Formats: sequence, structure tokens, C-alpha cells
Amino acid sequence: MSEPVKNTLLFVLVGGLILLTGFTQSWNAAILILNMGLISAIMAIGVNLQWGFAGLFNVGVMGFVALGGLAVVLISTPVTPGAWSAGGYGIVLALLLGAATVVAAVFVAQKMSKGRMQTLSIIAILIIGFFVYRAIFDPNAAAVEAIDPAIAGNLGGLNLPVLLAWPAGGLLAAGAAWLIGKTALGLRSDYLAIATLGIAEIIIAILKNEDWLARGVKNVYGIPRPAPVVGYEVDLQNDPGFVARAEWFGLDAVTASTLSVKLGYSLLFLIVLLMLLWMAQKALRSPWGRMMRAIRDNEVAAEAMGKDVTRRHLQIFVLGSAICGIAGAMMTTLDGQLTPSAYQPLRFTFLVWVMVIVGGSGNNFGAVLGAFLIWFLWVQVEPIGLWLMNLITAGMPDGSALKAHLIESAAHMRLLTMGLILLIVLRFSPRGLIPEK
Repeated sequence: MSEPVKNTLLFVLVGGLILLTGFTQSWNAAILILNMGLISAIMAIGVNLQWGFAGLFNVGVMGFVALGGLAVVLISTPVTPGAWSAGGYGIVLALLLGAATVVAAVFVAQKMSKGRMQTLSIIAILIIGFFVYRAIFDPNAAAVEAIDPAIAGNLGGLNLPVLLAWPAGGLLAAGAAWLIGKTALGLRSDYLAIATLGIAEIIIAILKNEDWLARGVKNVYGIPRPAPVVGYEVDLQNDPGFVARAEWFGLDAVTASTLSVKLGYSLLFLIVLLMLLWMAQKALRSPWGRMMRAIRDNEVAAEAMGKDVTRRHLQIFVLGSAICGIAGAMMTTLDGQLTPSAYQPLRFTFLVWVMVIVGGSGNNFGAVLGAFLIWFLWVQVEPIGLWLMNLITAGMPDGSALKAHLIESAAHMRLLTMGLILLIVLRFSPRGLIPEK
């Protein structure tokens, strides 16, 4: 069987699994799997750029996805009345002073000759700057958080269209990646992984604890939808024309409205995925892409040929993180809320890595295939496992401890299946289902 035919059949198989979900369960469930598969595919492309193109082991994907979600809150939600006058400007001033303190310390470290005087000067700048920062920041943050804490307690956003928040999420993640990359990309691959994982946890901790920014663990609800492509179910149900069209298809208004909204998201997500996939393919086949793979395969040889390895690593680290930020903004828009406590490394870092490895690192189409396949299994394995356990234990008495244990164990089928699939693929197709050419 030729390679193109095999790859096409793999995509058809995954598409068939999603269609089977629609026929056997519900079309709402099937389209939700499709939408999250599209978002996961975008995340996988971002990780594939970093790992498949350049060999960068970034284990902080979760942090960049969360920054994309934060961008939606900062761009698309309305401003909290009175928040800026109560303490918003003071918070901005404190943050600028904090940044100025760091810049001053770096300047002294670079310009002063090494010695005791340099060390004492840096320590003095950092201590004085810290206390000035806290003296300004704390009262202003408390003033903002005291404004209607049950429904607000944060600064709010710019109240701009949510579609503008998607590229803004990419820019915010790219800015954070640039700051992280300037310090962490000089580390060895294993140390880079530890550093990025730690930084991602720091980002999540900030989102959880700084209520003035995005309400912390109280979450931000009511994030607007990308009108006019995606509307609201209630509006559709009150539209006589829409109700008539739904009846023509043999659907009730409630089901038709939910399907319409989800399909609107599917259209937008598919457009973004195709654009990013096209750009990633162009980059892969360009001289820049060949250079990145040469650096990945042998950094010493590439550096000997005059390539600035650190600079190129920074470029692709920023690009991959920006794509993850866009995916994070899209996911927050789909959910309609920002929930910092939901960002877990298992879901937003390691599962994305499984998608890339199973699909085929270094191959953009492989990353997309892996994303759809792994996300489908992540969602469906638990109910399938419960059905299987019920089938196995059908002949056991109702009070059997073994029967109860087996049925309760179905909840752990996800982790078992992910590990089993990863082992099988690494054993029989170490380069993934669609290997790099």
C-alpha cells in the first residue's frame, strides 16, 4: 500500500469513529469531539514545530495554553465599572516599577565591575524595588478585588470582539515564550524540560491567586461568542425561520440550536487549523525549515557552518508557543469561561505530547492525525471501558466485591489506554503513524 493511500485511510478511519459516535450516541457529542479535536490539532502543530522541527523539549505547553485563555478575558470581556479608578492604574504603575527594578539590577550587573560593590548594589536595588512595588501594588489590588467580588473583583477587559482575542492570545504566549527562551534555551534538553514545566506551574499559580487579573479560582463566566458565525441557542430557538428549518430536518428547536452553535465553532476552528497547517507545511519545505532540521539533527555541525543555533531555537520556541496560545484562546471561547484550576499538566501538556508522538513527530499531518485519534480515545475510552466491564461482569451476582471493583476500575481506563497505545506505537511504528519524510 502506498504512503498517501495509507495516510488517507488513517484519516478516514478517525473520521469514521467520530461519525459512529454521532450515529450511536448523539451528534452533539460527536461535534464536541470534533471541535476539541480541531483545537488539540492546533496545539499538536505548535508542539510539533518545537520538537519535530527543532528538537526542543517544551513541557510547559499548559502555561502557554492558559495565557491564550487569559487573553480572551483581557480582550473580550467588559471592563469592571470603577475598577480602573479604584486601583487599576496603581496596579499598572506597580508592575512597571517591578519591571524597572529588574532592568536596573541587570544594568548594574552588566556595567559595574564584578566585586563586592556590585553584589551589594544589586541586592539593594532588588530589596528597595520589592518593598516599593508591594507598597503600591497591595492596596490597589485589594481595592480592585473588593468591587462586587461575587460577580467581578477584577479589572475586566477591553470589550472587543472575541475573534481579536485569538491572535492576541498568540501574541501574549509568544511574548512570554520570548522572555522564557532568552533565559532557558541555553539549558540542556532535560533541564529545559524541567524549567518549562516549572514556569508553566508558575503561570497557573498566578492565574489562580491574582484575583484582580482574572478572578482567580472564582473563574470568569459569560465570555462572548464569535458573532455572527456563532450565535446563542436561545436566540435561535426564538427565531421562527430557524424553527421551521429545524422541523424540515426533523429536529426539535433545542437540538437544532445546539448543533448549529457547535457547527459554527467547527467552521471557525477548521479555518484556523487549515491556515496554520498550510503555513507550517510551507515553513517545513522552506530553506528555514531545512535549516531547523539540520540544527535538530546535529547542532555542532550547524554551528560550525555559521548558524546561530540559540537564535533559531528562540524563533521556533516563540512560534510554537504562539500557536499553543491561539489554541488556548479558542478553547476558552468554546467553553465560555476561564477556569484556571482546570489547567492540569496531564491534559494540556502530556496528552498533547502523546498526540505528537503517536501521530508522528516532524510531520504536521501526523500531528493532526494523532490529535484527533488520541482525543477521541480520551473521551470515549471511559464509557467503552464501563460497557466492557458491565459485559464481563454480567454473570456475577450483584453483591460481588469483584464485580464492584471491576466496574469502579473503568474510570481508570483512560490512563491505561493512553499508555498502552503509546507503547504499541513505539514498538511497531517508532516514528509514529505518519512518519517524517
